[in-house]
Amino acid sequence: MKKTTTVAENTAGKQRGKPFPKGKSGNPKGKPKGCLHKVTMAVQDLLDGEAQALTQKAVDMAKAGDTVALRLCLERLLPPRKERPVSVDLPSVAGVADLAGVTAALLQAAAKGLITPGEAQALGALAETHRKALETTELERRITALEAKEKNA
Repeated sequence: MKKTTTVAENTAGKQRGKPFPKGKSGNPKGKPKGCLHKVTMAVQDLLDGEAQALTQKAVDMAKAGDTVALRLCLERLLPPRKERPVSVDLPSVAGVADLAGVTAALLQAAAKGLITPGEAQALGALAETHRKALETTELERRITALEAKEKNA
């Protein structure tokens, strides 16, 4: 009669456990900077010297009406804009009390569609930063005045 063994029994003496102790890497320095994957290097070798011909082909296909090629060309010429300049009439700010007018103006501009809500929020954050700066300056002025008053007394 033939004895059957399981996979666990066959490999029990050969297994060496985890190859590295916990927290220790086999390559502590990591991958060198600028090191490319083999596939990336192979693709670069294939395309080496062909960039101009491939670019011209994509432009020709775009001119012929290939919408995918057209989108590819346009994305390379003009990448998507992340931010745009915003022009909003805001009241001048002399003190903390004037900031309520700024936030009201931002709210109106967003409601009218002159700026996006995200742009209004970003400008509001700037106004909040300015408020903190004004308050800090005012507190510093008051503390200096109190210290001078105590010194004279």
